[in-house]
Amino acid sequence: MHELSLAQGLVEQLEQAASMQNALRIDRIVLVIGKYSGVERDAFEFAFPFAAEGTLAENAVLEIEELPVEVECCQCKAVSHPEPTFLLCRACGSNEVKLMGGREFLVRSIELEIP
Repeated sequence: MHELSLAQGLVEQLEQAASMQNALRIDRIVLVIGKYSGVERDAFEFAFPFAAEGTLAENAVLEIEELPVEVECCQCKAVSHPEPTFLLCRACGSNEVKLMGGREFLVRSIELEIP
């Protein structure tokens, strides 16, 4: 499962950040996942507890903010939010679009318990 390896990599990064702050545990993580990132939210939420087991993030609350796909049309210059499977301009229907957002997979914030 692709999401399990992503969750394991995330937990490793979280543990590094937490150890730099001498944290006792990680209480909360807020992730941003774009709808065009290739990360399935439900699968990631399912995989995260397995990846976090036995780590400082084991009981952390995981919050996920989903970002829509955002494109700019090369024809009419409109910015729109199409479905990830149909990257077409919603204003004129052109398929000549520039992807502006939706591929994100990043940590927005981490809450740590520090002694």
